[in-house]
Amino acid sequence: MSRETRHLGIRIERDAASVYDFAGNPANLPRWAAGLSGSIEQVDGRWLAESPMGPIEVAFAPRNEYGVLDHQVTLADGRVFDNPMRVLRDGDAACDVVFTLRRADGMTDEEFAADTAAVEADLATLKRLLESREDTSAG
Repeated sequence: MSRETRHLGIRIERDAASVYDFAGNPANLPRWAAGLSGSIEQVDGRWLAESPMGPIEVAFAPRNEYGVLDHQVTLADGRVFDNPMRVLRDGDAACDVVFTLRRADGMTDEEFAADTAAVEADLATLKRLLESREDTSAG
């Protein structure tokens, strides 16, 4: 069965390495990913967060040279959501961030639209933070 997929992206006028380092640090999620995390802490090597969906665990792909920021979100009930995400370099001073959103089984059109809007808002916040060069070096 095929599920609906949306590729949501935003251009960030900042070097890809800085964007990757900031976005790939789970400690920074509360600063830009309100749709995912209101607070987060590392406990026994796992990143545990309070989210709009309740308590979750977030696990990013290992650091890599390709800009892959795929991450799994595990809900308290054990459901796991795979979230493909990439930072795509475009020269030395800009990049595109692309998040692949997949419609969950049983999700209504309204819920999928709300999920899309939440991801788009998070990407816009990431862009604002990184382009304004607010304290994005800290993690």
